[in-house]
Amino acid sequence: MKIIVISDIHGSLFYMNKIKEIIDKSNVDKIVLLGDLYYHGPRNPLTQEYNPQQVANILNSYKDKILCVRGNCDAQVDEMISEFKFNDNVKLDINGKRFFFTHGHKYNIDNLPDNIDVIVYGHFHTGFIKQKDNVICVNSGSISLPKDNTKNSYLIIDDNNIKLMDLDGNVIDRIKYN
Repeated sequence: MKIIVISDIHGSLFYMNKIKEIIDKSNVDKIVLLGDLYYHGPRNPLTQEYNPQQVANILNSYKDKILCVRGNCDAQVDEMISEFKFNDNVKLDINGKRFFFTHGHKYNIDNLPDNIDVIVYGHFHTGFIKQKDNVICVNSGSISLPKDNTKNSYLIIDDNNIKLMDLDGNVIDRIKYN
């Protein structure tokens, strides 16, 4: 199974179109969205080509492949324009490992849930792969508003690998998890 993980789009049609190209070329089985899809949030600037409705239209075209978690900037109105369900978190068994997907504002490297092997989250807009207490901790970064001099990024999970990627297809970091 090949999974693309995207977080913190914050309504940017510019970056949604870039990630759409990547999704279409990558032949992914699942798309995991880690929240903060449409609203830019009060602490962030407007994103490039801010257009939440068009972002929703693009995401809705992938509704059969999407697993989505709710971010701290997502509201009930966001769910109303989305043709897929928003969850508090998503748990998947991937190649014998227990993955926990969440936005990151509750569970993250500093507050790990029980009984997991891998936690994948966004929220902080800084992509990384680290280990803590025998748990692989992965932050996908932000596709539209990276912080702390990190790149616009997303994740690819396949063949027992987790790869943090930039928009040019370069691997920023990777880990083999099995």
